[in-house]
This record gives sequence, structure tokens and C-alpha cells, in this order.
Amino acid sequence: MPIKDISRRYFLKTGTIAGVGVGVFGANVAFGKDDRKVKIGFIGVGLRGREHLRLALQRKDTEVVAICDIDPQAIKTSQEMIRKAGRKKAVAFSENELSYKKLLERTDIQGVIIATPWLWHTRMAVDVMKAGKYAGVEVSAANTLQECWDLVNTSEATGMPCMILENVCYRRDVMAVLNMVRQNMFGEMIHLECGYQHDLRHVKFNNGKQPYGGGVEFGEKGFSEAKWRTAHSVNRNGDLYPTHGIGPVANYTNINRGNRFLYLTSTATKSRGLHNYIVEKGGENHPNAKVRFKLGDIITTVIKTANGESIIVSHDTNLPRPYSLGFRVQGTKGLWMAVNNSLFIEGTSPRAHVWESARSYLKKYDHPLWKKYEKDATGAGHGGMDYFVLHAFVESIKRKTSTPLDAYDAAAWSAITPLSEQSIAQGSQPAHFPDFTRGRWMKRKPIFALDDQY
Repeated sequence: MPIKDISRRYFLKTGTIAGVGVGVFGANVAFGKDDRKVKIGFIGVGLRGREHLRLALQRKDTEVVAICDIDPQAIKTSQEMIRKAGRKKAVAFSENELSYKKLLERTDIQGVIIATPWLWHTRMAVDVMKAGKYAGVEVSAANTLQECWDLVNTSEATGMPCMILENVCYRRDVMAVLNMVRQNMFGEMIHLECGYQHDLRHVKFNNGKQPYGGGVEFGEKGFSEAKWRTAHSVNRNGDLYPTHGIGPVANYTNINRGNRFLYLTSTATKSRGLHNYIVEKGGENHPNAKVRFKLGDIITTVIKTANGESIIVSHDTNLPRPYSLGFRVQGTKGLWMAVNNSLFIEGTSPRAHVWESARSYLKKYDHPLWKKYEKDATGAGHGGMDYFVLHAFVESIKRKTSTPLDAYDAAAWSAITPLSEQSIAQGSQPAHFPDFTRGRWMKRKPIFALDDQY
């Protein structure tokens, strides 16, 4: 069953038909007073999960019912956040790695935010949907092609939405450019670039006591992400984290909604950055200096779409460099490049062959969502964009509709990781994307951020 029909099937089944405004959401909706509160559970309340929790506690339309984490300190810190917000103490589940299933047994939870290590994302999202709840899953949503299919198949079978919580889709300049793309400022899309170019050496290694830096430990001796994320760099060679870049680009090119990814080729450089960091910070005799990292320092992936665009996706996390997602949006009339915050539009830019600042354009074409919710987003993580991704999740539940980013998106974007691994292992041979929509992409229409609602 196509995901666009999910909300109708689910709410017919549960008896909470859109428009009635009664039942679990409260009776006042029918009389013009929207007092609906979305009841949310959190699986994973580490650093990332607590940022979602913090924002949920600031909303008047959410109730944090339950939290789950195997780290007692994470539970304690989260409960203190809930107490300081003047909210009722959440029910906590922390006995073991499967305790989240007890959280899912609760009938008073409508949506669940998943912010756990990558290898748990798909299985937890699948279980959330099977429990009849909206799934909001952090990035990337899946690690293998089978997991990508699991997300799609479960969402279709249960009638429950699965939203990939890709916050960069809501970055202010990214959304302004989306507005420009939709107004044909750049003409027909031809070529796009993006990536995750972020020095993560201090994230992949620490001293076991703090989340960032201070040592070269990882795995059991590491803390926070170094405890689990670094292992992927040891064992895998591919684009491990594609969605921050590809999410916005997919919206620019209407992927799964009139367009789709066809195939990719990926190439990996040699691996030097992580080893050199260990030697520099811990010495050549440190035990971790003997670890051989499989992940190439830079992974370059080229994607071809059904509508003929080419997309370059870069993964660059092991070398010293400033942060950049490297966006480039190029069409038949001109282009925007985020690296130098410049653009050129033929017939509009004042001088031929000369860049002009994008600042005035980004202000002029500021997306309606940012104009409406700028004040609310102030102070939210990652420059405010964390506000919008949670807002979309909550509003989708309140409105009993599909989420603006869905399981098809989660699958197509996350599939870049296993396909890039496959391509690299086969000498940069093409690897073909499955059609996760089963042909529906040809008729589906764009729905992401079409107005100022969510």
C-alpha cells in the first residue's frame, strides 16, 4: 500500500478520523480551540536524543510520556530536564537493550523519537511502526539495502509513517534555495553537489570521559559516539553518512516524487587521517595506532537520476578541515554555491562571468516556514533547524497525516551507504538503486515544505 494512504487506513482502523477532533487528542478541536497534545516516547536520550527532548519540552502541544536508554546517567539527566520544565516525570525503561519494546507496549504514546546508535535505527523504527505509532528516526535510517526495504515494507504494511529526522532539509539557506528552485530561478536542474565534510576526529576519539576529544580511545574505552561510531570507520569503506547532503538535494530534484535515483559510482581514497591522529595525540606506541581503518579518508560518489541530473556526494570526516556540506545547485539559468555563499544567474546578475553574493537573494526568497517560526526556532540546535524537524513530526501526528519526509525518502537516501560500499568493493563499478516506491515515483507529487505550516 502506498505511503500516501497511510493516515487514512490507520485512523479508520483506530477510530480517530481526521477532522473529528475527538478521542486521544481532546474534544475542544471541534469547537475551534486546538488543545491537542501529542504524546511522545523517546528511545535514546544521549546527547542527540536530549536535544530533541529539550525542544519537545518547550512545546505546549507535546507530552513526554516515556523515555528509554541503557545509560542510567542519561535517564537521570533527562528526568531532571523534564522536572525543570515543570512536566510530569516520564516512565523510564533502562533494564537492557530490548527495554524499548516495553515502551512500545504503552497505548498512550502516539509518536516515538529514535536517537540511538546507527545499527539500532531500522529495527527500532520497524518495531515502532508495528506498534501502531509514528516513527521519527535519526540519520542515517538504515545501514543495508535490506534495512531500507524493511522500512518501506513495514510502513506500507502497517499504515504508519516513518519520518527520517534530517534536519539539514530545514537549514535556512537551504530552504531559501528550495524556494528559488521552485520559482525556476536557476532554470531546469542539471547538476548538484553536496556532502558531509566535517572533521570528526575529536568525535571518533576521546578520553572515555567527555564526548569530544581529550584522547584517542574508542569502542569500550570511548564515550558517547566514540563508543560505537568509530567501529564503522574500522570495518566499512563507503559513504557512511550521506543524508545531511542528499536530503536537501533530493528535495531540489523531487526524488521519489517525479524523479528517482538510478545508479551511483563511488571511489575511496587511501586511509591516513585517523591513524595519523592517533599517533599525533597518543603516540606511535598507543595500542590504537595498530588499528587499520578501512574507511577511505574521502569518498566521492556520483549519482545519476531518472530525469538526467548528476549529483556528486562527498564524505570527508577523517582529515583536518572546516565544516562544509558543499552545496552546489546548478541549472540552465545559473547556480548557487554554499562554500562561497555566492550565485550567478544569467540575465539577472549584474556582471557576466562574475559571482555575486547570495545574501540578498537568500533574504528575498526566505522560506515562509522560517518567516513564520523564526522566533520559535531561536536557540534550537544546529542554527534553529532542529526546531523545524521536530515541528514537522509533531504537526504530522496532530493532523493525522503522512510526514513530509517519509519511509521512501529514508530508504532512498540511506541506500547510498551500502551502494557506495558495493561500488568501491567492485572497483567503482555502477551500483543500481532499487525503486523503493515500486513505480509510484512517477505520479507522486512533492509535499515537503510547500507552505508555512510544517
